[in-house]
Amino acid sequence: MFDEILRLAAAVGCAAQHAPDLVAARGYWARAPLVLVDEQAVHDGLPRRPGILLVTKGPPLAETWRRAFEAGVEKVVSLPDGEATLIGVLADIAEGPGVPGGCVVGVLGGRGGAGASVLAAASGLVAAEQGEALLIDCDPLGGGVDLLLGAEAYDGLRWPGVLVGSGRISLPTLTKTLPERRYRGGRLPFVSCDRMGQGPTAESVASIVEAGRRAGSVVVCDLPRHLGPQAEAVLRRADLVVLVVPAEVRACAAANRVAETIAEVRDHTRLVVRGPASKGLCPEDVAKAVGLPLLTFMPPEPQLERSLEAGRFEPRSRGPLVTAARLMLSEARSGLCGKASAMNRQVDPIEHRLAEKDS
Repeated sequence: MFDEILRLAAAVGCAAQHAPDLVAARGYWARAPLVLVDEQAVHDGLPRRPGILLVTKGPPLAETWRRAFEAGVEKVVSLPDGEATLIGVLADIAEGPGVPGGCVVGVLGGRGGAGASVLAAASGLVAAEQGEALLIDCDPLGGGVDLLLGAEAYDGLRWPGVLVGSGRISLPTLTKTLPERRYRGGRLPFVSCDRMGQGPTAESVASIVEAGRRAGSVVVCDLPRHLGPQAEAVLRRADLVVLVVPAEVRACAAANRVAETIAEVRDHTRLVVRGPASKGLCPEDVAKAVGLPLLTFMPPEPQLERSLEAGRFEPRSRGPLVTAARLMLSEARSGLCGKASAMNRQVDPIEHRLAEKDS
């Protein structure tokens, strides 16, 4: 059983010392942050201290329960059923208490080519400039966020090699295996889809998102428009979800469908309208047609497309892209992105006008 405990401890980056009996454990007993004991140790009699866990193979006997209670054991974990519980306890020791300030932002497009991935990547870079951040690529058909960042040659694991399942993981342990992109003094670790192999599972996305939040990181997730289990895992945990919509009539119609799908998982999101705007179509018109609150309008950024095609992604510090990213991050951190007022989704004159323009 000790080998099993060592395996779980290593998975979350928790160092462990083994003592064969209570006599050998005297040197660690008082100062260890956590003590794991087996049934034999409980029957031998334990010195009292906080933070004692009894780990058993299978359900313990009634007599073991009684002795564990008398010894002040705080928790009994039965393997293999309690593996997730033990991983969580060990991860708490390895990571320390949760760090405040962690938040989760999901970004997706109202239509294909809306620019959601670009905004998600820029938001990740800005968040890394400000503090701890993580960018997660949740779209296996998006070509890979590493290509967008100009980091396709960087060493580190992509999704097919990130072997994370459900349950608790340690973010510092994970980020040691990931590539990272530097920007204006910040470092952005990222999990990218690859051109081959499988994309993420819902369980792996949920585990990494939760690990990032606990570690106090800003976790930015690039989501696909067609919401599957992976995207839903983010939507259910996000502090802010942003839908990026070009200021075009057909984009409004497509984005309205996407917004309705999002509403099946969560009852609010925010809208970023990307310019240039079609003639006579202002950002407020787009917001009303899509049926979402407007967060900001993002004008075109000069030379951005040319830079991306050349494999360079260096958003201008005062450009529209970074300005929108900073506003998104501020909104996510402020807690003002709570439940929005329900907006009227009935067909109204503006939607009729948009339909006429589209025809």
